[in-house]
Amino acid sequence: MNFMQATIYDLHLNECAADIPDRSMSVPVTTESALDEARRQRHRALIIPREHGAWGLLLVPMITGAGVAFRECSHIFPLILLSAAALALFWLRTPAESLLGTSAMRAQTSEEARTVKLAIAILGAIAGAALCALLWAGKNRDLWPLGAVAAVAFIAQALLKRLGRRARIWSEMVGTIGLTAAAPAAYYVITGNFNETACMLWLANILFAGDQIHYVQLRIHTAKVEGFRAKVAHGWAFALGQALMTAVLTLACMSRLMPAIVSLAFAPLLFRGWFYFVQEPSPLLVRRLGWGELKHATVFCIVFVGMYTLAR
Repeated sequence: MNFMQATIYDLHLNECAADIPDRSMSVPVTTESALDEARRQRHRALIIPREHGAWGLLLVPMITGAGVAFRECSHIFPLILLSAAALALFWLRTPAESLLGTSAMRAQTSEEARTVKLAIAILGAIAGAALCALLWAGKNRDLWPLGAVAAVAFIAQALLKRLGRRARIWSEMVGTIGLTAAAPAAYYVITGNFNETACMLWLANILFAGDQIHYVQLRIHTAKVEGFRAKVAHGWAFALGQALMTAVLTLACMSRLMPAIVSLAFAPLLFRGWFYFVQEPSPLLVRRLGWGELKHATVFCIVFVGMYTLAR
């Protein structure tokens, strides 16, 4: 639910309340049902993350990290604990922002505040229990610096968001550093090693997530732009990003940080990006764009893990 939807619900609640001066008076069933539905949707928006794409930015790194790690070990219980902690902490941000009033959706009534506080307590308990189990008796010590980097990234993202729309893409890019830390974390808790492979997984997922974010923003802001020259004029930064990603992948393969065959996982992403500049103009359907990026994420996970398995 975005800010405009939230405003509509607030206005709807206020209008309905104005029409009911006394609760003892009879209220039409349709009005009551509309009020209940508005309240339910507001409560969901206050506690459930609205950034649906961010779920993928968290899960894709975790899947790739685990997929590569399972070639070496089969310790699944630490992965379950890590997944529970990561998902709970990610989910926790939405109700926390709603309670603190730092997001578009804010808890405005005592009932909404109780709902948000309950969600925070439950999610905090899940995250706390999972992290305690992971870190008990000095285990998984390298999760501490990883967590510190992720925390710094999320704080920097929050500060950049305060600058408004002009810094939106940069805030999302910085946020990916924290979300993609799930890749080396998953690899580490399964294998017990934080090595070059863990760093390679982090780098690969940062490149993938960054390209996805940049592409989606480009498509949204150039929906009405037509022609190769016009697209290049508006999308030169994205083209530069594609070239830099190719260069970084080439260096990673040449230095043997990443098996060369694994770079094939980025081929669909690169093709999609370059094809944008020459494809015929078509109406922008945001839902279709989202599903398309989900397909790219699925292909990336499968090909990355599959090619790494073949290479090793």
